[in-house]
Amino acid sequence: MIKSKQLLYVLAKNDFKEQFLGSYLGILWAILRPILFMIIVWFIFSIGFKRHLENSEIPFILYLMCGYIPWFFFSDAISGGMNSIITNKYLVKKVNFRVSILPIVKILSALFLHIIFLLILIVVLFLYGYSPTIYWLQLPFYTFMMFILVLGISWFTSALRVFMKDISQIISVVLQLGFWVTPIFWSIKMVPEKYMFVLNLNPMVYIVEGYRNSFLYNKWFWESTDYLICFLSITLFLLILGVVVFRRLRPHFGDVL
Repeated sequence: MIKSKQLLYVLAKNDFKEQFLGSYLGILWAILRPILFMIIVWFIFSIGFKRHLENSEIPFILYLMCGYIPWFFFSDAISGGMNSIITNKYLVKKVNFRVSILPIVKILSALFLHIIFLLILIVVLFLYGYSPTIYWLQLPFYTFMMFILVLGISWFTSALRVFMKDISQIISVVLQLGFWVTPIFWSIKMVPEKYMFVLNLNPMVYIVEGYRNSFLYNKWFWESTDYLICFLSITLFLLILGVVVFRRLRPHFGDVL
């Protein structure tokens, strides 16, 4: 068990390094891209369109960062996890290697970058006068639940990706659509109550709102019981689906690769 954890850490660390080796700015490239995107969105909606939130006391840049940072981890981890099998063909053919950890390696690699963005967010919160509260302690809960959500999806998509090249295009479209239907730069209160059940089918809505509840609104994760049950149900379903599909297709990976 200890050796497996050490192997996971080593593989994740190496994967994280390999993504940025050979470039002069290294990891800064990974940080600059989403930061520049957030600056552009902030400028367009906060300055260009004079965009206001339902709570004018909350700076739009903080609202945006609390939404985009978890989404960026989700999107990055899903993309990496989906391709984790085909990009490590040499490991798949090893008899004693647990192929199921490859998606986990990609997710952990994305988590390293996520932690860096959280530290940047905390610095910006301090600059705007926000101090740490007891509600920040629930952040690991939301991060862990997002990890489980991504893991189930990654096991499912990585297994299918070995046999279906089109799955990468499908996931790309789904992620693009998911970005716009997740309240990252718009408020969930804009949605009429009768359509909320549709929005709740997107599990990232719960995560994004959870990050904001932790940093901005000072709300506990159990206060919205209905949303919590809906999120846990969807996440559990996707996890079970991922496990079942991965186990059934795993014996055939070597034949295709």
